[in-house]
Formats: sequence, C-alpha cells, structure tokens
Amino acid sequence: MTRPQASGGTAPVDERHPPIKPRRVSFDWSRTPLHWVPGDPVATHIINSFHIVLPEGEKWFIQCVKDARPHIRDERLLEEIKGFIGQEMVHARSHQGVLDQILGRAGIDVSKITDAAGRGNAERPSQMAALKERNPRAWRRRLRFELAAVASIEHYTAVLGQWIMDNDRLDKAGVDPTMLDLLRWHGAEEVEHRSVVFDVYKAMGGRYPTRVAAWVVSLFFLYWALIGGSLYLLKQDPTIKRRVTPLRVYRSYRRSVRLGHVPGIFRLLLGEAPVYLRPDHHPSKVCSTPRALDYLTHSPAAKAAGYDPY
Repeated sequence: MTRPQASGGTAPVDERHPPIKPRRVSFDWSRTPLHWVPGDPVATHIINSFHIVLPEGEKWFIQCVKDARPHIRDERLLEEIKGFIGQEMVHARSHQGVLDQILGRAGIDVSKITDAAGRGNAERPSQMAALKERNPRAWRRRLRFELAAVASIEHYTAVLGQWIMDNDRLDKAGVDPTMLDLLRWHGAEEVEHRSVVFDVYKAMGGRYPTRVAAWVVSLFFLYWALIGGSLYLLKQDPTIKRRVTPLRVYRSYRRSVRLGHVPGIFRLLLGEAPVYLRPDHHPSKVCSTPRALDYLTHSPAAKAAGYDPY
C-alpha cells in the first residue's frame, strides 16, 4: 500500500520506522480554567483521569523498555528506544504540570492515586533485580508480560491520539487551546512511536498468548482509570454542587460523546479488540504518521521548542 507523504515533504514516511525525536515542550497553565471543556465537567474530568495516571504510567513504560534494552541487538530498534524514552520523559513531566497547576489550584488532591503508583515504580527496580538473580526465566516472563501490557496501552494511546488530532468538534466547543495543544502534541508523538514497545516485546521473544492475556489486564486497567478516575475527580470538584451519582454522570457522559467531546469508552476499549488481537497485527498498520507530523509542524508548543521536521 502506498503511504501518504508528510506535509511539505518529498519522501514517503516509513510508517514502521519513522524517526522518533523528543521535543522539549512546555505549557503555561496560568489561564487554563478547571473546566477546560466549556460547560462540560464530565468530559473534562474523563480526560483529566489520564493526567492522573500518565506521569507515573510513563515512568513505568520507560522502566520496562530500559530493562529490555540490554537484550536488544537490532541497532535501529535501539535508536527508536532512545527516542521513545526521551518522548515519554517529556510526556510525564507535561502531565504532571496539569496535576500541579490546574487540579492543584482548584484544591483537587490526587495523591491517593499518584503516591501509590509512585511507590510501585520506586520499588519495582529492586524487585526485578532480586527476581532476575533468583530466577532469570521468571524475570524474563514477567518482563515480557509487562511489555505486552504496555504495548496494549500504547495501541489505545495511539488510537486516542489520532482521534484527538482529527476531532475538530473540540475546537468548535471552545476547548482551552493550551490543553488542546498538549493533548494533540502528545497524541501525535504516541502515533509516531506506536510500534516501539510492540517491537521490543517481539524482540524479547513475546508470543501471541501472552499478548492476549496482557491485553485483558490492560483493558481492566484502562476501564478503571477512565471510569474510576473521572468519578474520583468529579466528587472532589469544588464547583459541582449537586450530588455526584453514577446515573447523573452516565447521562452527562452520553451527552459528551454525542457532542464529540470524548470518545465512547466502551466502543473504544472493545471496538479495538478485533484490530489489536489479530495474530498478524502490527502497530504500523493503524493510525497515520504523516498526520502526526503535520500536526507537529503547527503545534504551538512544538514550534516554541524549536521543532523543525526538515
């Protein structure tokens, strides 16, 4: 299949192995309101639930890939790992800024979730080192399972990244431009590096049954993060005076989906199953790197960071 070309470029983009480079972006949240989707706190907090889990989640992704890196022999994949780690480090820092400056400013405390995730990340290196010394085969099995779980999540973040880049209804709804740029810049880089963890998993000897099992675990994690995280935030939101009940939230959520403010969660999670669970699946077959590069040439944050695609 002929791939589209990047905007302004003369050479076709290699969807399987695009160049992956970190962009040292920064964001000013001083003017971003708590409900940055105007009049839609439910949509705002559904997406804010990602801000809660991503800072520590990205650090876990990095740990997994770093554990595998000494066992990778493919020089091109090693270079892609370097770019992936650099991008994920910036992602973690950028989403932490939302927690500190937007949610923190409103008095919303997410430490109950983030502290637990932080402890898990802090304890994991010593646990993995002890397991590797005690039982190298068990260490390899655990690492492969974690890589498969990360690859599953990376599939969904790439699909969400494509969705948010293509969704002009967010612009029409008056979504805060700084937040929209963060989400689209992040989504574009997720599309850009979507194959890396999957390729690392395969290079570590990962097989299809483990990929399926890890996908199931990832599905439950994503469901908890989106549903549980949004309810957690809505109950702490100081501007919401009515009692937060699951039925009220569900009705508001359905309205948000109809307006295009958020994707349908169940359709997203289960609708992607036939794609990701194909035995011959590869991430390069979904999403569009040229579309991602096109957005990155226009992203205010990427341009301010000196990004030049050429």
